[in-house]
Amino acid sequence: MTVVVWVFALVAAAVHVLAFTWEVVLFERPGVHQGVFRIPTSDVPPVRLWSFNVGFYNLFLAAGITTGVILWISGEGKVGRPLVIYVCLFMVLAGIVLLISDRLALSRPRGSGVGGAISQSMPPLIALIAAMM
Repeated sequence: MTVVVWVFALVAAAVHVLAFTWEVVLFERPGVHQGVFRIPTSDVPPVRLWSFNVGFYNLFLAAGITTGVILWISGEGKVGRPLVIYVCLFMVLAGIVLLISDRLALSRPRGSGVGGAISQSMPPLIALIAAMM
C-alpha cells in the first residue's frame, strides 16, 4: 500500500505543479485564463495578483508532498509519512473549498470549477485512504 500512497501523492504534486504553471507562468495566455479559468482578458490585470499568489501556494504544496515522499522512501518515514498525510489532507480540504465556491458560483458560472475540484482532491484522497490501510 505504501507505493500506492507515494504514487498518488506524487500525482497530486504534479497536478499542483501544473496549476502553478498555469497560474504563474502561462496565466496571461488567452488559452489559459479564458480556456482553463474562464477569465475574460479584460479581467486579467485585476486578478493577476491572485493567480500569482495562488500559483505559488500550489507549488509549495507540491514541494511538501515531494519532500515527504523522498524522506519516506529514504527511510525517514517518521518525518516523511506525516508530512505526506498532512499535505494530502490540506489538498483534499482545499478541493472541498473549491467545490463549495463552485456551488456558490462565487466567481464563475456554477459547475465550471467541478473538474478542478476533482483534479485537486482525488489523487491526495486516494493517497490518504491508502495510507490508512
